[in-house]
Amino acid sequence: MQPALDITNSVSGQPWRWRGGAVDAQGSSFRPDDLVTGLLVSRGCARDQLEAYRNPTIRNFMPDPSIFRDMDQAAERIADAIEDGETVTIFGDYDVDGATSSALLIRLLRGLGMEAGAYIPDRLMEGYGPSGEALVRLAEQGSSLIVTVDCGAQAFDALAMAKAAGVDVIVVDHHKCAALLPETHSLVNPNRLDEGEGAAHGHLAAVGVAFLLGAALLRTLRARGFFANRPEPKLIELLDIVALGTVADVAALHGLNRAFVTQGLKVMAGRRNIGLNALIEASRLDRAPIASDLGFRLGPRINAGGRVGKSDLGVRLLTTEDPDEARGIAEELERLNEERRAIEAAVTEAAIEASHGQDNRSVAVVSGEGWHPGVIGIVASRLKERMERPAIVIGIDGGTGKGSGRSISGADLGAAVLAAKDSGLLVAGGGHAMAAGLTVDADKIDRFADFLDERMASDVSRARDDRALQLDAVVAPGGVTPDFVQALEEGGPYGAGWPSPRIATGPVKVIKADIVGTDHVRAIVSGKDGRSLKTIAFRAADTALGQAMLSAGTMRRLWLAGRAKIDDWGPRPAAELHLDDAAWAD
Repeated sequence: MQPALDITNSVSGQPWRWRGGAVDAQGSSFRPDDLVTGLLVSRGCARDQLEAYRNPTIRNFMPDPSIFRDMDQAAERIADAIEDGETVTIFGDYDVDGATSSALLIRLLRGLGMEAGAYIPDRLMEGYGPSGEALVRLAEQGSSLIVTVDCGAQAFDALAMAKAAGVDVIVVDHHKCAALLPETHSLVNPNRLDEGEGAAHGHLAAVGVAFLLGAALLRTLRARGFFANRPEPKLIELLDIVALGTVADVAALHGLNRAFVTQGLKVMAGRRNIGLNALIEASRLDRAPIASDLGFRLGPRINAGGRVGKSDLGVRLLTTEDPDEARGIAEELERLNEERRAIEAAVTEAAIEASHGQDNRSVAVVSGEGWHPGVIGIVASRLKERMERPAIVIGIDGGTGKGSGRSISGADLGAAVLAAKDSGLLVAGGGHAMAAGLTVDADKIDRFADFLDERMASDVSRARDDRALQLDAVVAPGGVTPDFVQALEEGGPYGAGWPSPRIATGPVKVIKADIVGTDHVRAIVSGKDGRSLKTIAFRAADTALGQAMLSAGTMRRLWLAGRAKIDDWGPRPAAELHLDDAAWAD
């Protein structure tokens, strides 16, 4: 039964709307199975696929790798390199998707008897993607085949230099492609404009595309009789790496990605990967990881190496077989992550200050001299959340700006950045719908901002007009229990494209509220039955939500909306509500 609660104007000024499968979980007739079904249906699952989505398996969602353009010729070329004993280098991006894509192929090739090299460019010194100088240098050092992962789709000049140097390059990517493709041996990317059936898998992260290439490679070698006298590696055992890269790169968790993450978490729970196990221990995670841990605990630590340290630390961690080396790298990444947080805080403060006066812009574009390029993507995400519109943050150094952007659902930032590049406003740029990177001459930043403002105005306006808070269930405060949270988790894994459930509860009175940390608002509330519930609103002290919680007291009642989570800090697990909004009940 759809909940009757109707909130048209919350304290943050937005209406609350019920998703198509929302349920009223307050009555005694409520069944957890109805809740799970509602969660799946409201996120786009057809009723005849409910069982497949409840337990997503690789078998149910895996496409034939041959549907992707250049996939078979890429697999054949790598198989030739294995059989002929060639020197192969995996060239990866410096983020989590690049690290996991590189690690997956390196570990698979190791299982096939080949020890491939790894090359991760330095973010500060070399920038994003393959440079011609790096590819030629690898060729001169003996590599006859280079596989780029999570980069290369726009590397026209670099790939032309590699071809001239006589080295074959296979590009494995997922970023937006132009109509004209760079000249290379193979380019496997579901987001090629000339892609056919494979275009349905454009939501894959690069590590997912690399997994499909791995499947194609094993099939090719199998057909050649390669495994007649040797065991075939189990690609499925690398799904922990695939899950990490998929979630950390904010890839939409529907279709095959759901299977990658669901099954990958099972592999990760077995702690087979020595490096991942060390990273889990360094992050002080004392239970089996869930999807959100990959995005908020493990992913940022892998990223820290590329952001403020050594770019290759992530790949080294995920490919090492030495427990001592793994512990050492994990500890270094932990230290670098703390350093990253401090840098991020300073740049975020400066970016917020620079954004003042841009409330009438469809896209917030801010820039500053000396802003660390390793944190501008995170800062762009913070600014996007604060301003509720796409945001691009640009760090300027010597007249050149390096920028990173994050978008909102319904506004394709990657396409807009690519169009700006084609218009001559950018030195380089690309990305996908929700994120983009770019290089721009400092004196063109204002023109670039005007271009985005005009191009994206209608899409951003439409997306912001439809910014109602989406709810999945209403439940009495006393009903927010660990068992209820577990029922919600049955509809997961949650992430991009498959939002975690949001519930409404109330009316409640605030028994106690205070500020913890720098600006988080913590409160204990109780319902009509007197049962209490812990809540917290992150980074909310100076927001309408935070002020409502701090000022409500016991005299006024509120409806609350947020995400029910397990608080496992105490002697036994308890449920709490992470607040997104509130509305006055009287």
